[in-house]
Amino acid sequence: MRYIRFEHEGTIGYGIVEADRVMFMDGSPFAEYSLTGTSMAFGEVTPLSPCEPTKGVCIGLNYRDHAEEVHAAIPTSPVVFIKPSGCVIGPEQQIVYPPLSKRVDFEAELAIVIGRTASKVSEADANSYILGYTCANDVTARDLQPHDGQWTVAKGFDTFLPLGPVITDEVDPTSLVITSRLNGTVCQNSNTRNLIFGCAYLVSYLSHIMTLYPGDVILTGTPSGIGPMQPGDTIEVEIEGVGILRNTVTC
Repeated sequence: MRYIRFEHEGTIGYGIVEADRVMFMDGSPFAEYSLTGTSMAFGEVTPLSPCEPTKGVCIGLNYRDHAEEVHAAIPTSPVVFIKPSGCVIGPEQQIVYPPLSKRVDFEAELAIVIGRTASKVSEADANSYILGYTCANDVTARDLQPHDGQWTVAKGFDTFLPLGPVITDEVDPTSLVITSRLNGTVCQNSNTRNLIFGCAYLVSYLSHIMTLYPGDVILTGTPSGIGPMQPGDTIEVEIEGVGILRNTVTC
């Protein structure tokens, strides 16, 4: 399935994307639902963030090429930080460049979307707790990110977690091309084969630390090629089989 959260004529709802149409849903993919029988062309609705996470749990230095890029040792356990729910925006919404920062970077990432409450789950069972996958941008105020950890300020500004456009369970997360483009120029181009810690492992590992709730997202890390954005720029994150997440930067 390919799930979308959208707004139409002042009403917010969920739907299933089939070809270029959205099949309206009564309920949400995180609970029981049925289809209403109403459908519209994809272009007739406004896509929103495909979920409303209580938190974004993020993994740093999880691509070998990115660790090499920043001259960091390959982690032996996941590097974990959290983005608050206020960071979340959807496709085509604006990333706000905070006045406290002089350098704001893009980081293309595959995001895991949790489908049901997960606490202390095994790696073997982890996939059954995953609703699907979406595109994410781990926006970072690079000049506010200290080298000794404590990344909350650099990562936690409002609008610093774009997600979308859909959640899909139709992809194999172990082998997906991931790309970012700044104003049409390719900056990142890698594959999830280069992940150090895989999706099922991360769900299991994190669920032994904190409860993961339906709609929570786990950002699995970014490959090499990160770079700065400026007001007026357009940044796109594209993941094979998932779609394109596009946002602009504003003051």
